[in-house]
Amino acid sequence: MPAKKHGPGIKNPDVYEEIRKDGASKEKAARISNAMAAEGASTVARRGGKAGDYEDWTVDELRKRAGELDIEGRSSMRKDELIDALRHH
Repeated sequence: MPAKKHGPGIKNPDVYEEIRKDGASKEKAARISNAMAAEGASTVARRGGKAGDYEDWTVDELRKRAGELDIEGRSSMRKDELIDALRHH
């Protein structure tokens, strides 16, 4: 069994680790894995994927989202840098 890479609040550690391997942030992986443990995978899957691709967002929209997540340096980032920061925060 791999070493524990998360806190005690993770309800579905296997899903958490798999999502983290795919490049999601710790916060996102925890949110998804805990929702799957509480509500079931099919319920969570039906509700996901409504935000669209970051490539379709404007720079202003990306900066606003980055601000919500307190990503530092967002005001001077180009669009590709904002997208990368949002995907890997």
